[in-house]
Amino acid sequence: MDERGVIAVQFEQRRPHLQSIAYGMLGSVSEAEDAVQECWLRLDRSNPDAISDLRAWLTTAVGRICLDMLRARKARREHHAGTWLPEPLIEEPAEEGPEHQSVLADSIGLALLIVLESLTPPQRLAFVLHDIFAMPFADIAKIMERTPHAARQLASRARQRVRAAPRPDADLALQRRVVDAFFAAARAGDFDALLAMLHPDVAFRFDLGPERGRHRPPLTGADTVARHLQATAPQFSLLATPVLVNGATGSLIGTSDNPVAVLGFTVVRGRIAALDLMKDPAKLRRLRAPPDERTAMTGLSQFEGAQHDEPQKLNPASVARPKRVAIVISNQGVSTTTGWPVGFWWAEQRTTAVPGVTFPLCMSSLPVTCLSHPLR
Repeated sequence: MDERGVIAVQFEQRRPHLQSIAYGMLGSVSEAEDAVQECWLRLDRSNPDAISDLRAWLTTAVGRICLDMLRARKARREHHAGTWLPEPLIEEPAEEGPEHQSVLADSIGLALLIVLESLTPPQRLAFVLHDIFAMPFADIAKIMERTPHAARQLASRARQRVRAAPRPDADLALQRRVVDAFFAAARAGDFDALLAMLHPDVAFRFDLGPERGRHRPPLTGADTVARHLQATAPQFSLLATPVLVNGATGSLIGTSDNPVAVLGFTVVRGRIAALDLMKDPAKLRRLRAPPDERTAMTGLSQFEGAQHDEPQKLNPASVARPKRVAIVISNQGVSTTTGWPVGFWWAEQRTTAVPGVTFPLCMSSLPVTCLSHPLR
């Protein structure tokens, strides 16, 4: 293997580390991958003889690339209405053994990523590289083309902002108990129980994507958030599956085949201090399986606060809810394998529906419009 082949192998070995740095800097998996790929292109164009320490060279390169991307993104976001939330990292709940706990401890949580968004690009770079990845300030200074003292000062200012934010509970089992209690109250529409689960200064943030007309400002305060949840949570809670979101307890709304949204929780001292709803399609596409099967989803539009005409009320107590039920489309209309009325919002354009095709659906009894007319 020639020298360039050896460098390519070494780069691939370091790719996960570079990806972690880029994600901490950018809060986006897709942008992190772009940054790491640009790093490789720069390496491929470089003279191998001029690189004495490949790890340091790669970290410097990806740091500078991320710094440029952050500055460009900050400029773009000046014209972007709405809330921007990080791209979530999702995994299935696992046993809380020592190895798993150590992995979670290394996760960059949503709460921290959201605070990092409030920093300047140089502050974020200095904090992420020093406080998360333990890089010396002398090396950080070279990336930023500043003095070590200046890099230290930037990290210090960033650290003050991070420390001022609520510190999430580290106990995953406690988080899970709190979130389970939240969903129990949500399914019952119990205002007092919801209020008891929320921190007095709770914030509910929505990232619905950059399209015009999808902006929804955050809700703040326990009473405001509890009233919104009392009206909307009975719908989306039936579609929620427990997952880990950036190492903390959260929920996937929909299915892994067709995710509709991800809901992250920040639990502080046994209460929910923040709820973060991520419904930007671009941030969910990595969770989505190939579209060989299309899934119909219910309730989330009402969760966002949208209004729909003529909802059909179904009584949750009147039917037993199976885990999965099939939707059958035919020229005579739409039915289910259980014979229940079909209440759902079709996930695709109705003109693309093929008669006779069976689609999987996580069925629930929700106040949604019933689609029952023939499809042509």
